[in-house]
Amino acid sequence: MDWSLLGPQLLSATGETLYMVAVTLVLAGLIGLVVGVGLYVTRRGNILENTAVFTALNLLVNFIRPIPFIILLAALGQATEAVVGTRLGPNAAIFAMTIGATFAVARIVEQNLMSVDPGVVEAARSMGVSRFRIITTVILPEALGPLVLGYTFLVIGITDMSAMAGAIGAGGLGDFALRLGYQRFNDEVTWAAVIVIIILVQLVQFFGNWLARKIMRR
Repeated sequence: MDWSLLGPQLLSATGETLYMVAVTLVLAGLIGLVVGVGLYVTRRGNILENTAVFTALNLLVNFIRPIPFIILLAALGQATEAVVGTRLGPNAAIFAMTIGATFAVARIVEQNLMSVDPGVVEAARSMGVSRFRIITTVILPEALGPLVLGYTFLVIGITDMSAMAGAIGAGGLGDFALRLGYQRFNDEVTWAAVIVIIILVQLVQFFGNWLARKIMRR
């Protein structure tokens, strides 16, 4: 095993995975947050109750979420090429990963916001606080700790997506493990990729748990 050649490739693949995961987490995190808040505030009895909007958002989330990511990658091929200009590479994978992760984020956000004490919201409304300020200064801060944990858990799912994206030439650790490990019957290479992924996920998990504890102790 010539790790003098494979080592730089493993390092490059790790960088590609980190890039795909980080960009997807930011994009899906922001878009999913908006969708999740929309689901929460438009529910029956909530501060922006709107049955039509809630139903449309709920159907969209329920439609996209169950699709296996490897199938979603293939189904979004034309859209990916139209937006990114190619179906291959990390940027193409990020487009599909963002769409796939956005609706998982939305559901995580909605479920965590549901745990916010309605009495806190009602108290803010009784004081004449605007609906937008209630969302930004009451609801989201109250749920911030659980949201951090939810986003931390999501990193594992996005990392899994990046590995599957390697099957369509997106690069990263998934491509490294499949092309240089599995297809060449080289278990050492495959396990090297597995170990790197485990280390990355554990570091993120540790930081997320630490940050959530800090927030919830306030």
